[in-house]
Amino acid sequence: MDLPLDSWYQAIFQRHSRRTYADRLPEEDKIARLEWVCREFKPFPGARAEFVRRRPNLVFKGLIGSYGRVTGAPHYAAFIGDMSSPNAQEITGFIGEGIILEATALGLNTCWVGGFFRPERVREHIELAENEEILSVTPVGYAVERKDSAEKLITGFIRSYQRKPVSELIEGTIQSPWMGKALEAAHLAPSAINRQPWRFRFEERAIVVSVDSSWSSSPISKRLDCGIAMLHLELGARAAGIHGQWEFLRPPAVARFVF
Repeated sequence: MDLPLDSWYQAIFQRHSRRTYADRLPEEDKIARLEWVCREFKPFPGARAEFVRRRPNLVFKGLIGSYGRVTGAPHYAAFIGDMSSPNAQEITGFIGEGIILEATALGLNTCWVGGFFRPERVREHIELAENEEILSVTPVGYAVERKDSAEKLITGFIRSYQRKPVSELIEGTIQSPWMGKALEAAHLAPSAINRQPWRFRFEERAIVVSVDSSWSSSPISKRLDCGIAMLHLELGARAAGIHGQWEFLRPPAVARFVF
């Protein structure tokens, strides 16, 4: 499928992670749209998304007890990587963020959950092929208007890891306005505990995405985070009229966006 550029690009600036959901089912046309995008948005082999029309009551778990737990969601989506692919993590991040942005564009709420869910419960709802693993999930629904105390606590904890300025994430000089727009979009990509592990290097006709070398307490792969930033980067570039292709690279590099 072609990227729905306008709606996904706008969704970058509208998306917020939510963990507490209202007792309200999404409209059938929105669910059908998400199911279609899960089936059709496969820009690279090695990962896929699946929408689950089940309440994920037993899927999510908190950091300590109920702290950080997702509650009340009517549905969820699973992001699945084929671990025989060397690029499974970044592709899963790329595809999963597409589903997140589509849900946002439809007026629904979501939240990337990578380390605190029960894969064995998800496997009760979906079938996995050989070598496939569930790398992350997201609740899908309408969030409550006001956050409860537990959600406020986890939001404050994540926000305590402030976003780095763009100047700390790049190697080289931004040479044109479109690059600035692309990096602005990438800068807003979500990541585990807001760690922003991506780094960007400018080449003559490309931007290279790499993983930083810092230690992280999160069990979630940094390369999955980088896959999320890759989609944001491409959407920002396309919004500025620049098209390109992704080339996957060897670690610590992730991929090159050749324009």
